[in-house]
Amino acid sequence: MSEHHIKRLILMRHAKAAFPLGVEDHDRPLAQRGHTEAPLAGKWLVENAVVPDFILCSSALRTRQTCTWVCQQLADKAPTPKLERGLYEAGATQMLSVVNHVPETVNTLMVISHMPGIQSLALRLASRDSDQDAYMDLASGFPTSAFAVFEHTGDWATLDGQDAELKNFVVPR
Repeated sequence: MSEHHIKRLILMRHAKAAFPLGVEDHDRPLAQRGHTEAPLAGKWLVENAVVPDFILCSSALRTRQTCTWVCQQLADKAPTPKLERGLYEAGATQMLSVVNHVPETVNTLMVISHMPGIQSLALRLASRDSDQDAYMDLASGFPTSAFAVFEHTGDWATLDGQDAELKNFVVPR
């Protein structure tokens, strides 16, 4: 790998969503539990100095609301999120393509999206040097509000498979 600054990637699943009758999937809001747990993710990021300087967020309502809660905890450190329609209903390959096009000036990227793509991408990226407990937790499930923190020494454009070290898998509760 090239001698670049370490880049961090945070892959987050949206917080718990409600299932109101007659509401299209894209427009489903957070459930009360989601409103309670999403801020805990932002709090963990601040407390552990893993603050994103760029956030890509699916255009779905539940991901936007999750992002709002996270950014509220990041306070003045919160970047302006970019809504990315391509992250809604995206598989791992499509999500990775979005990440591969992030500008190299971004050091810590947060992606807020959906299952099953978010878990598939996390499993695809995790290198053999990953924290084994975090990997086993991630492999056994990716609950709502959970996020995986990776480190990568290459460019965003070169991120592909088993080349990012999984450092943490957090389920805020």
